[in-house]
Amino acid sequence: MKRSGPLPASPDEYVQSTTGWQRCRVDLLRSIATKVGDAEETIKWGHLVYRANGPAFMIRAEEHRVLFGFWRGKRLLDIEPRLAGNGKYELRTLDLREDTAVDAAVAERLIREAIRLNRMIGNPTERK
Repeated sequence: MKRSGPLPASPDEYVQSTTGWQRCRVDLLRSIATKVGDAEETIKWGHLVYRANGPAFMIRAEEHRVLFGFWRGKRLLDIEPRLAGNGKYELRTLDLREDTAVDAAVAERLIREAIRLNRMIGNPTERK
């Protein structure tokens, strides 16, 4: 969603700044993320970021889509083959449009595995 004015200062402000079908998607994904409860919810880079030993996953509402992204997404393709991305990093995103189906059980598996991988391997943003 195109934002005007200051960036949201809290996750609640971020969610309140979304509307329409994007709000429904953000609400769904956020409720799953908080149910899992193993990641710290923050605002980073202007969207929701969930940290567990570094950034694990994010939710970003845009004007025509909601991105559900994973820093170790390349390792999650067996759970969700629609994760897309390229380059030398592992970041992959699920591009959700108004008519894109979201399976809550799959979203929960992705979140749990993203957190597990960060705890096992370490912070994906640190060079080894």
